[in-house]
Amino acid sequence: MATRLAGKVAIITGGVQGLGGGETEAFVRHGAKVVIGDVRDDEGPAFVRDLNAGADAPRAHYMPLDVTKIADWERAVAKAQELFGKLNTLVNNAGVPGRAGIVETTEEGWDRTLSVDLKGTWLGMKACIPAIRAAGGGAIVNTSSTYGLVASGRGGAAYHSAKGGVIMLTKAAAVEYAKENIRVNAVHPGVADTARNKSISDEWRNYLIDHTPLGRMATPAEIANAVVFLASDEASYVTGTSLIVDGGYTAM
Repeated sequence: MATRLAGKVAIITGGVQGLGGGETEAFVRHGAKVVIGDVRDDEGPAFVRDLNAGADAPRAHYMPLDVTKIADWERAVAKAQELFGKLNTLVNNAGVPGRAGIVETTEEGWDRTLSVDLKGTWLGMKACIPAIRAAGGGAIVNTSSTYGLVASGRGGAAYHSAKGGVIMLTKAAAVEYAKENIRVNAVHPGVADTARNKSISDEWRNYLIDHTPLGRMATPAEIANAVVFLASDEASYVTGTSLIVDGGYTAM
């Protein structure tokens, strides 16, 4: 087993399926202990059983976590410390889409997307940074998107706003906590082959692939590799930056 993340104890939100599931699998494979926070209570326990199969001691634990609720975050931090002795890594992955245009977006839709994608990222750092500080430092990886960097041209007002906000929130945290040995970076995935993206229209999927120089979607594992790097000691001099993993989409 690879050990790039040996000694790391992480909370990964939205860590059961899609990009988060790939990140959880990669973290465990590279030697980290992981508390998976998600709202997929029907699937989470089985996912953890598979991750822990054959291990001498638990490597992963699932617990319900609504990223918009600070009490859920506090319980997750306490559980990581209880089970694994510390917390030194956070991956803010959980998110929801917001594909409507400016006029078509409802107040409810705007509030939901901003609450999960931006407020949830802030609450995660707010809850986890004291524990990471107590552990002597660590790394935070926030999930933005290519659509935090460029406009889609097809709506997405709330999503663009939230993911753009994640970039500046990441930079603010990186500068504020650098002297405490806490690195904070953002990853910007391009279009990936996940269950969520299977629900988009064939026309839109083909448009995205046609405008990606590598000519295909990313696999969750390819995004996870970038997150592993940012969380590992290999990125010890990397903070406040954005790692774009989009097959060249934003270079067009």
